[in-house]
Amino acid sequence: MDLWNWYQNNYLIVVVFLCLGVLLPVVALSLGKLLRPFKPNPAKYTTFESGVEPFHDSRVQFNVRYYMFAILFVIFDVETVFLYPWAVAYEKLGIVALIEMLIFVFMLFIGLVYAWKKKVLKWT
Repeated sequence: MDLWNWYQNNYLIVVVFLCLGVLLPVVALSLGKLLRPFKPNPAKYTTFESGVEPFHDSRVQFNVRYYMFAILFVIFDVETVFLYPWAVAYEKLGIVALIEMLIFVFMLFIGLVYAWKKKVLKWT
């Protein structure tokens, strides 16, 4: 029975945090909507460009290479997030964890080679 109460308390903590995580933003946004001044004006809905009247379309086209570099950066940045705890606990994990991490790094290396072959990393 003691173990059951322990599980029940852990689930209760999760439920409380989930309720708080939903309730706090809803309350904050509702209070903000109730307390803010409401003064509609057509000028408020126009595009603002440093005090200058907009004279062309506000959408800017950019090269998709920037996006690809950003995605690759995020992928390899997340890789370091997974490598750090493994490196800290390496002595406790043993050879099996080393093999798993080598497989993980190898899969990332295959992804890097694939991106290289598709010329995603070519800047010009």
